[in-house]
Amino acid sequence: MIFKNAEKKENNIALFTVEADAAEFEKAVNGAYLKNKSSIYIPGFRKGKAPRAVVEGMYGAEVFYQDALDALAPEAFELGLKESGLRMVGSPSVSDVKVNDDKSASFTFEITLYPEVTLGEYKGLSAEKPAVSVDEAEVEHEVDKQRKQNARQISVEDRAAEMGDTVNIDFDGFLNGERFDGGKAEGYSLELGSHSFVPGFEEQIVGMTIGEEKELPITFPEDYAEGLAGKDVIFKVKLNSISVSELPEADDEFAKDVSEFDTLEEYKNDLREKMKKNFEEQAESSFRNLIMKKATDNMTVTVPDVMIKEKAEEIIRNYAANFGLTDRSMPIEKLSEMMGIDSELMNQSILPSAEFQVRSDMLLEAVVENEKLEAAEDEIEAYAKKVSESVGATVEQIKTYFGDAMLKAELLKEKAQELIFGSAVVEEPKEENEDKAE
Repeated sequence: MIFKNAEKKENNIALFTVEADAAEFEKAVNGAYLKNKSSIYIPGFRKGKAPRAVVEGMYGAEVFYQDALDALAPEAFELGLKESGLRMVGSPSVSDVKVNDDKSASFTFEITLYPEVTLGEYKGLSAEKPAVSVDEAEVEHEVDKQRKQNARQISVEDRAAEMGDTVNIDFDGFLNGERFDGGKAEGYSLELGSHSFVPGFEEQIVGMTIGEEKELPITFPEDYAEGLAGKDVIFKVKLNSISVSELPEADDEFAKDVSEFDTLEEYKNDLREKMKKNFEEQAESSFRNLIMKKATDNMTVTVPDVMIKEKAEEIIRNYAANFGLTDRSMPIEKLSEMMGIDSELMNQSILPSAEFQVRSDMLLEAVVENEKLEAAEDEIEAYAKKVSESVGATVEQIKTYFGDAMLKAELLKEKAQELIFGSAVVEEPKEENEDKAE
């Protein structure tokens, strides 16, 4: 095969042409005949035994051309992309394909080019970093969370249900006198005041006594499930039992039960340190995001839609993988539907996040090139080890899965990040009334 030419067009589009000579095309045509002959029936010949010349005489010389061209196209594309030196994003398309008079074949492919990036300021940028502090109310809140998680349920039999109680109920829902799907349960535990049921349900259980049966009129919200939205229904409810949560005392014994510490004070000190570390990490993450946004805003680049679309799909598939949905062959539209991702969430959250990630990657690659950053073999080895430890795999598995080239590229981007963040400056927090007129 011969690479003929490449031509850049507007909007990051390029075309390149590759030609297969007559001998290559003839070989592909014969291969197409051999592949298909077993299914060809020609009168006077046993099925699959008709010579190629006879088949072409009956159906035309071009009968095997399309299969031959389809077989040659992948090799032609790979050669053209390599020889042109172009960097592609997205998927290619065949712009033109033809068999020439001399029986050679020409392929013209259209691709979207990786866009050119013009860096702006990316070193010495500044941003605010939230001040970190942990007050006693936050520590006490964490202690109370642990107390609630370790609470025990105490049965109550001498009074009616109150807000805050946990009740055990049977219920059966009726719409126009008929049961509706999903409206029936027995032995259901419900914390009154948790707002886990439709509005008005929990409030009407308050005041019921054990064994009491009651009909609760409920109007479903307008944004409820189809078929029930805005509908008036009746729930028949029976109260089986009432219980209340008894919280453990916040003392040394409690600290021993929920931690490795002997005293409540030690436990609180540990909580305080962990909370402080968490807040510091959040503050650093916020600071870095602001710096990265400034750096990406300072660069000039037109991001092809296909790159944002691919990144959005990657975000959705990674999110779905957390729920065990790892089938890469599942159409992204079907996966999005299963995950409850609608057009509003896509447009307001996923696509903006995808574009920021794409722009950030472009920035880092451009910084790597501009700063002529390099990665030694021992650095790549150490990076592979770090990645392997973070995901619970061996270094060999990481190298096999990602490959040396990708590991090197990711390490270089990490170096570019540290260069950007290492030169960044923390702005002094603004006074609350600084911008107000005196």
